[in-house]
Amino acid sequence: MPTTTLTSKGRVTIPVDVRKRLGLQAGDRIAFYLNAASGRYEVVPAKPSVTDPKGILCKPTEAISGVCR
Repeated sequence: MPTTTLTSKGRVTIPVDVRKRLGLQAGDRIAFYLNAASGRYEVVPAKPSVTDPKGILCKPTEAISGVCR
């Protein structure tokens, strides 16, 4: 079982084999879920929120700068 150390700033390094297995890359977000049955936390890749693509459909230009907010 891979292990890691918690720094004084509350940071951990996710071991390479765990990152590969989860398909994680630099900049990816992860989520911590409490498994009520076992009382343990599960670490999983975070699913994108509905607001993540905010702004992708409307990029302000001079012609429509007043429309997008």
